[in-house]
Amino acid sequence: MTPPPARRRRTAKGGTPAHNLPRRGTVRRAQAITTYGVGSLIAVDNESFIVSGLDHAEDSWRADEAPRVHERRLARLLDVNYFRLPPASDDDSKDGMRVRRFPLMHSCPECTELQRHRDFNPPEGQSVCGTCEVDLVPSRFVVACEAGHLDEFPYWHWVHRSSEQGATTTVRCGGELRLRSSGRTSSLRSILVSCTCEQAPQVSMEGSFRRSALKDLGLKCQGTRPWLGTSASAKGCGLPLRTLQRGSSAVWQPVLKSALSIPPWSDGRADPLAEHWDALREYDKREHVEIYLKGVFKGQCPVPVDEVMALLDAEREEDPDGEATRTFDHRYRALRNKEYERLRSGNDESEHSHNEQFICETPLGDQSVLAPLGVTGPMLVKKLREVRALKAFTRLADPDSTMESKEMPLSDSSLRWLPAMEVRGEGVFLRLDEDRLATWEKAAAVAARTERMRTAHQRVLDQRAGDGAQAAPSPVTPRMVLLHTLAHILINEWSLEAGYPAAALRERLYTADDMAGVLVYTATSDSAGSLGGLVAQGEPEMLHRTVHSAIHRAEWCSSDPLCMETEVSGTGGTNLAACHACVMLPETSCEHNNILLDRALVVGTPDDPHVGYFAGVLNR
Repeated sequence: MTPPPARRRRTAKGGTPAHNLPRRGTVRRAQAITTYGVGSLIAVDNESFIVSGLDHAEDSWRADEAPRVHERRLARLLDVNYFRLPPASDDDSKDGMRVRRFPLMHSCPECTELQRHRDFNPPEGQSVCGTCEVDLVPSRFVVACEAGHLDEFPYWHWVHRSSEQGATTTVRCGGELRLRSSGRTSSLRSILVSCTCEQAPQVSMEGSFRRSALKDLGLKCQGTRPWLGTSASAKGCGLPLRTLQRGSSAVWQPVLKSALSIPPWSDGRADPLAEHWDALREYDKREHVEIYLKGVFKGQCPVPVDEVMALLDAEREEDPDGEATRTFDHRYRALRNKEYERLRSGNDESEHSHNEQFICETPLGDQSVLAPLGVTGPMLVKKLREVRALKAFTRLADPDSTMESKEMPLSDSSLRWLPAMEVRGEGVFLRLDEDRLATWEKAAAVAARTERMRTAHQRVLDQRAGDGAQAAPSPVTPRMVLLHTLAHILINEWSLEAGYPAAALRERLYTADDMAGVLVYTATSDSAGSLGGLVAQGEPEMLHRTVHSAIHRAEWCSSDPLCMETEVSGTGGTNLAACHACVMLPETSCEHNNILLDRALVVGTPDDPHVGYFAGVLNR
């Protein structure tokens, strides 16, 4: 990572820039998407930085450091041409990711001064007090609004607020701020801020985290976007500000979208027709497509016409009503529908070239052994490729919310690419028996239990949407919660029996009125990605033992009877019988942030065992 290039010396036109800025630290490529993406805060030793926006750091995302990644279906969904891997190189002369110092407010533990970093007159390239020669401490506190803006904590206003009226004066006193700790406790009450003007009393930081603390001072968001540079103070936002710890997870949450590479999109190569698809979509007949391609490429079309027609047909299947009339959520569900169809039908490895990124085959064993479990259609996904793109980010978003409103873009301009990671691995796909599932869903006890979760989740979504806003409907249905919980207990079982760490596995749910499947696959790009161990678990005999063992293991939790009998669990009551001792997973393995889980829908309860889909298995 390097600071931004605002004052960077460059060579003459046509040369390469002088790489004279020091590296501040290192992060893994995957972290640049999931943890330290654009707009996030990153601590390096005793310093704090914010990752720069894409348009302000585009020259650091060059092809030699940030190779292009192609995934046609996802690129079309996100309206970009391609993706790029985050910059990565062991060569210190390379740029890496650009960062900016934030927050700018620092304090010196020796002289207790609290001011901007540059006002300490630190030596070039260092973060020390020019007078005391001790390391400066970045401000522990920042402020943010729900629209995604981020700013410095208003220490001056906090100190000079009127104790009688609860408001601040707008006239600057000319004094200098001081920050020290009384050392009595580790609470906010021990962090003391004062001003040398002596017009205001010394105050603690206690109360600064109240939701209305800054609103009571008459402060509103000014629309500041420090990751885009000092000139990015946009129009005043006006939303309420909230105080956050600099390292809080609420400061930055990624909005990730992913897709599996499936035929006919799964070769992973660059698209030579990228600039021509809008025109090609206007043609329905093969002869018209041939005429267009011959005219553009003068008879030397780089893609066979049969392949072009297959791609056009696949697009129309995903968007049968036309792209203009479908929302992003509709198109994202259509993307999942096509994956589900391909996972069900599969494709034989012997029928495809070595470049094929998706190999899904029917196991050779007798699948009838799975019928008593209510499981059907296992498929061995011997080869898969997933692309995960960082679409945007949010701040102050409830981790339980699935809404996509108030997203902050990664750049100030319209770029035709996004950061992404690609994962190559393997997996096991299975479905639930539709007839048995339909009968189970109609049970009154199942519907009542699920309705409690749906109501709680909808309440969370409505609160997140705010006054007057239309919240997205909760996705909770009996089959969704059942499949989600089943995926979790399978991952836990395979982490014990197959030697995979739970964090190396990931779920992908396919749930709708006409879908009831789950894909468990390797979710890392290292050596645990595709060793064949997970695919071997999908053979019917072994899968039968795994499912049977997982169900019996889920029957008991070390927190029972509290876990099973609880009336509410999780943030906002979005879980029922689920805790970290039984079905919860590492956050990276779960599509829904460890919410919408209920072990009782899998194994039943002591009072009503038939509420569990697999209750009959436990009685055998």
